[in-house]
Amino acid sequence: MQQIPCPHCGPRAQAEFDYIRSLDSIVPLETAPEAAMATLWARDNPRGETAELWRHSYGCRQWLTLRRDTVSLAVLSATIWGAQA
Repeated sequence: MQQIPCPHCGPRAQAEFDYIRSLDSIVPLETAPEAAMATLWARDNPRGETAELWRHSYGCRQWLTLRRDTVSLAVLSATIWGAQA
């Protein structure tokens, strides 16, 4: 099982987390409906490094930004979502 490094709880099993979506699919409220549909449903599926939104559902319940390599499935970093780097 893959380990995800929660910034608050430390390394935890992937089963404690829920994948929410990739960060490029988050749509601001003021976006036009046509652009929102394109963002949600017509996105690329890139190979390599991606930024994703996860939630530590069975732990601290924090929302996390995970940088992951979709080819090797390696977790490159994990930060609290919205936290300033």
